[in-house]
Amino acid sequence: MSLLRWDPFEELEELRESVDRLFEDFFGRRPLRRVRAERWQPAIDLYETDREVVVRAELPGIDPKDVDISISGNVLSLKGESKLEREVNEKDYYRRELRYGAFSRSITLPVDVKAEGAKATFRHGILEVRIPKAEEALPKTIKIEVKE
Repeated sequence: MSLLRWDPFEELEELRESVDRLFEDFFGRRPLRRVRAERWQPAIDLYETDREVVVRAELPGIDPKDVDISISGNVLSLKGESKLEREVNEKDYYRRELRYGAFSRSITLPVDVKAEGAKATFRHGILEVRIPKAEEALPKTIKIEVKE
């Protein structure tokens, strides 16, 4: 017989999912997680390589010109707006799940970076920001001297 470790946060996550399903069944759509009224946060991936930190943000349907990127210390901030191209006022409009409005996301980076070397690309709705690590954060190699 093997023992399983109890995780109270797993039960909280299950409760949150149940409440989300309740809202979805009642209102006929998935509730959006909003930061404030009319603000939302894009989903991100954050990882590091030997020489840089990489942040990828999901921004489908957003014009890259409408996105502002800033780095202050070791915090990367993304701000922008997803604009509704046209309002639909049809009688048989059943769902509206696409996100529109302002968005913002601030991410604390895991290491010190050189902001002036940052590069951003946008492809297929994914914004990718690559920021070189500061010299202090780069891995150091130490040669071992063998004495005989």
